[in-house]
Amino acid sequence: MTMTQYIDVLPDKSAVIDRSVALIVEKIQTAIAQRGTCTIALSGGSTPKPIYEAIAGHDLPWDKLHIFWGDERYVAPEHPDSNQRMAREAWLDRVPFPPENLHPIPTAGQDPETDAQAYDQHLQAFFGLESGQFPQFDIMLLGMGDDGHTASLFPETEALEVCDRSVTVGNKDGEPRITLTVPVLNLSQTIIFAVAGENKQTAVAQVFAREGDEATYPSRLIQPVDGEIYWLLDAAAGAEVTPSSTSAE
Repeated sequence: MTMTQYIDVLPDKSAVIDRSVALIVEKIQTAIAQRGTCTIALSGGSTPKPIYEAIAGHDLPWDKLHIFWGDERYVAPEHPDSNQRMAREAWLDRVPFPPENLHPIPTAGQDPETDAQAYDQHLQAFFGLESGQFPQFDIMLLGMGDDGHTASLFPETEALEVCDRSVTVGNKDGEPRITLTVPVLNLSQTIIFAVAGENKQTAVAQVFAREGDEATYPSRLIQPVDGEIYWLLDAAAGAEVTPSSTSAE
């Protein structure tokens, strides 16, 4: 099996956004052309918002695109911190998506574990999986915090170790998050990291260091099984990284 990794260090955040949009649109069109449908898992945070706003300006076959989320804060969908709310306002409510093509993570219950299990079961049903199988997304959009976390896989947390199910409960300073697990992220056809800001520079350098600690910098765990991964970095975040494209068996 082969993993292909691309590391692009771009001039600034605006260039990261433009490159991300172009790549996402290309991958959506390719998946739909090949299979008639495309599945994409969205990320939260500040960098994706202008990406989503730009995608909303494209003319795409929205009825063939299914939207999921890589993680979600355990808040109501209308809460200002909700990843779902941000994506809806920036993109999803601005184009004619069939409601059944949007697959938000449930957060309306009183128990994160129960809602995580419900989303896991939803993925199993949508992708037609048997017990023990993981879904394969066409596109997985990820960001990275200055602590090296991605999705809601935070340093030194139990969620990093979960490899027997697709969805688990993450933990951010005692606050629960619902997140896809490492095996699901790594099974994606295309993973796109969009990372900008000088505050990310140390974590980016640690992710690409020859030797490092995955528990301390969880983004090191993201290495697709048989797909491609794009690291789109601005000059500040990628100051200590050499741009490249590599394939590894």
